[in-house]
Amino acid sequence: MLEALLAELSQHSPRTTPLPSASQAAVAVIVVPDPDRLLLIQRAERAGDPWSGHLALPGGRRDPQDTDLAMTAMRETLEETGIAITPRDLAAQLDDLEPQTRTLPTVVVRPFLFLLAQALEPVASPEVDAAFWVHLADLSRPAARASRAIRLGDTMREVHGYQLERGFLWG
Repeated sequence: MLEALLAELSQHSPRTTPLPSASQAAVAVIVVPDPDRLLLIQRAERAGDPWSGHLALPGGRRDPQDTDLAMTAMRETLEETGIAITPRDLAAQLDDLEPQTRTLPTVVVRPFLFLLAQALEPVASPEVDAAFWVHLADLSRPAARASRAIRLGDTMREVHGYQLERGFLWG
């Protein structure tokens, strides 16, 4: 499964959206082989955080000291999970994502795919309640695909995602 994904991405030219650095964010899609797994976090519960408690990829907003968005993804991963990824681990850049919601500020999220040789043990920071590996096979099961209403700020929104053992992954 992972080999096929990497082969397809090697032919992909990512779509990018230029925005001021204050509106940029990055996430790290970190995968490992044998068995193929993906690193996820569960965000800590915090008042005023519209994504409080949600499952997510490690990542966040670009800081002024970040030389580029790949550095943002690497820095945020280290801060949130204790796992140090490097440019050497970078396998691909994916298409920019532009979440559309009236209640949250405009942001463009750039995903980066990182490939590690083996799963490292994550250590959750105060920003996250948990960091864990999920099998890619669990995400590819048709029964895992689901929709649900979630609260974002003051509004409810129907989103599509994956129902996993630890919770709902969307976005």
